[in-house]
Amino acid sequence: MNPLRLAAVGTLIAGSCLAALVPAPPFTDHAVLQRDTAVPVWGRAGPGEKITVRYRGQQLATTAGPDGRWAVRLAPMPASAGGADLVIAAGPASVTLRDVVVGEVWLASGQSNMEFSLDRAADGKAVAAAVHSALIRELHVEHSPSDQPADTVKTRGWQVAAPGTAGGFSAVGFYFARALAEKLQVPVGIIHSSWGGTPIESWLVEPVLRTTAAWPRFNAEWQEALKVFPQQRAGYPALDAAWRQADEASRATGRPNPLAWPHPPVGPGTAYAPGALWNGMIRPLAPYALRGVLWYQGESNVGREAEYRELFPALIRSWRDAWPAGDFPFYFVQLPNYADGDASGRKWAALREAQAAALALSNTGMAVTIDVGDPDVLHPTNKQPVGERLARLAEARVHGLPVEWTGPVFASAGREGAALRVRFTHAAGLVARPAPLPGFELAGPDRVFHAATAQIDGDSVLVAAAAVPDPVAVRYAWTNSPAAGLYNGAGLPAAPFRTDDW
Repeated sequence: MNPLRLAAVGTLIAGSCLAALVPAPPFTDHAVLQRDTAVPVWGRAGPGEKITVRYRGQQLATTAGPDGRWAVRLAPMPASAGGADLVIAAGPASVTLRDVVVGEVWLASGQSNMEFSLDRAADGKAVAAAVHSALIRELHVEHSPSDQPADTVKTRGWQVAAPGTAGGFSAVGFYFARALAEKLQVPVGIIHSSWGGTPIESWLVEPVLRTTAAWPRFNAEWQEALKVFPQQRAGYPALDAAWRQADEASRATGRPNPLAWPHPPVGPGTAYAPGALWNGMIRPLAPYALRGVLWYQGESNVGREAEYRELFPALIRSWRDAWPAGDFPFYFVQLPNYADGDASGRKWAALREAQAAALALSNTGMAVTIDVGDPDVLHPTNKQPVGERLARLAEARVHGLPVEWTGPVFASAGREGAALRVRFTHAAGLVARPAPLPGFELAGPDRVFHAATAQIDGDSVLVAAAAVPDPVAVRYAWTNSPAAGLYNGAGLPAAPFRTDDW
């Protein structure tokens, strides 16, 4: 046979074998493996194939099942910034993943403010142009809704932070990873799986969603959406094109866009189907070894705070159930200040309270951002403090570093004459920025709140209002976009709170 023909046949045979050997989506070049824990490695191969996995002196063997699935578990490893090959072999075929390191791995998820890229953030383009750090890596998961639980998902592959890559990283994820890598001096990998404009229902395991009190309302709306979905899907491209054209013109002229943004159709195969983003964008990542989860979502659920109070803890529990690590850290961003425009002026405050209720679950933490939003912009560009406040949680509560991890947290309120004395934990070095201290309100038995004056006194604040001689309730930063100025000595803002349940 012609030698060239023989070589071609050999290539085809090897290629067909290689095509049958497919590691799970998180396993690519430049991957970060979680240190100090067993590391599952899994994928697909031909049924009955003998599989070997080699990495840093470990060699494990297994056999693919009748469906081609296989899995092994690497023994716990210490952190290592020096990349090594991870080799997966099945018969004559093998896959070699280059520059695989060991460090800290966090899953970052949510909606648009988590998806917001570094090159769109304040000073982000300059930061991205200057970064050269093999300690900071991201695996970007592509938008992939699925009506059924999926086994695989498309990613961009693990990327090392450099001028040609970092600009596309999640800004919050990047600043978290940079802060943590600088403190720990180990690789930090962010698995970034988010989608702007999506509600929490899309990220929740559907069988769990069906058990919640929110399901009847959600299902009724879903059934109505199904009826009009074919028509809306057919008309959406023209509406979207018209809006984009008008938006370009508005940016060029400085005038408001006269067209309302057309919401994408809601129906099967979309990001708004129940559980669609859990099915397509989170489930395929399990059980990749993680340290924990970072979550920034809630904007799409504003106005439905009672549901969120139930759905958010349900999401946390169901995600933890999908991983072998148990109650791993789950740190989330409380929504920032945003005016919105609703008549009550309190809808965002109510959603923030629903978010904070999840702190009742073990091993959760909340980054307060009431001071770094933009009253007029849904997507504030100041993402650095958001990522760094999340990193403080990890530094202190996971790694035991001596850093303050939260701002002042309401502890109690007691009557002192015509005033209320409000006490806080994490209150060392209380300071007003600006002074006098804004953001406090008092109400009497009539339940009408009035703006109050507030004076810092040690680790407490004395709050009074001439219009409220008999105060019974106090609120702080309890509006959509409050003037919030209470910080501790670490420069972290106080969390919004109220003592009433009106």
